[in-house]
Amino acid sequence: MTAITQGHGEVLDGRYRLERELGRGGMATVFLAEDLRHLRQVAVKVLHPELASRVGVDQFLHEIQVTARLQHPNILPLLDSGTKDGVPYYVMPYVACKSLNHSRYHGRKRPLEDVYRLTRQVADALDYSHANDIIHLDIKPENILLSEGHAYVGDFGIARAVCDRCLAEGREYSPFGTPEYMSPEQATGADVLDGRSDIYSLACVVYEMLTGAPPFRGITAEAVLFHQVTSQPRSVTAVREDVPPSVDAVILQALAKLPGERPATAGALATALVEAAGASRWHPVATGSRGSRRPANTPGSVVELI
Repeated sequence: MTAITQGHGEVLDGRYRLERELGRGGMATVFLAEDLRHLRQVAVKVLHPELASRVGVDQFLHEIQVTARLQHPNILPLLDSGTKDGVPYYVMPYVACKSLNHSRYHGRKRPLEDVYRLTRQVADALDYSHANDIIHLDIKPENILLSEGHAYVGDFGIARAVCDRCLAEGREYSPFGTPEYMSPEQATGADVLDGRSDIYSLACVVYEMLTGAPPFRGITAEAVLFHQVTSQPRSVTAVREDVPPSVDAVILQALAKLPGERPATAGALATALVEAAGASRWHPVATGSRGSRRPANTPGSVVELI
C-alpha cells in the first residue's frame, strides 16, 4: 500500500479531484476535493496505509457500507467510498464549521443550556445508531462538528472496523480510540462492547464541556487509560459552582466503571441531565429517528474529523 501524497490534481476513481490537504491526524489525511460528477466540493478522507493494513481494505469498506446507511439529522453522512492503490478512502460533505474541540469554548466552560442542547443532539444520533446496531467507539470533541448551534457526529465505523479485525484475528489487544474519552471496558479489551461504551464517552465530553477539561488526563496514553479503569473523576461542582449537584450526580453515574450502572441509553442520559438541571425553559429540538436533514447548507471544515 502506498500513501496518496500528491494531493493537488490527483483524481480518485475518475470522479474526485483532490485540490489541497485540509489536515491530517493519526488515522487519516483529509483533502478538499471537487466532485466532478456533481460539480461540488467534498471532503475526502484517506486512511494512512499502516492503518489500512491493520484493518484490511475489505473490512473497512464493509464498515463504511454499513454506516453509510445511517440517515439522521445529527450524523454527518457518508457519500461514497473506494480505494486508491490499495488504500481506502471515503467521501463526506465539505461543511463549514468547526469541531467541538476547536470551537471558541475549547478549554473553557460552556454555558449550561448550550451543554444540555448539544448533549441532546449527540445523544439522539447515538440512540439512532445504536438502534441500528452500530456503535461509534470514538466519541470525542474532534468527532462532533458544530454549525450554527447544530451538532453533527462523524467518523462512524472506523474504530469498529479496527476492533473487529483485531478480535477476529486474535491479535494482542491494542485499544483504538482516544484515551481521554475511552470507556473502561474498551480500554481493557472487553470481548463485547455495546452502546454503553459510547454513553461513557459522551459523559466524558459532557464533563469537558462543563469544566473545560476531560475527567482524566495524564502524561502518557497508558496513564490516562489507567485512570479510566481505576480512578474516580473529580466532582463537576468542585470545578464549577453553577452546576447543580443533581447534574453532577447524573454525569458521575454515566461515568460509572461498570456498564450496567450507567444510563441505559444516551437519550436517557440527556433527559436525566435536563431534568436534573430543572431546565424547564429549554426544549430539545424534535428529530425523527430516520430524518434526512443533511448539512447541505451548513458548510464546515471536516479537517477536524481526523
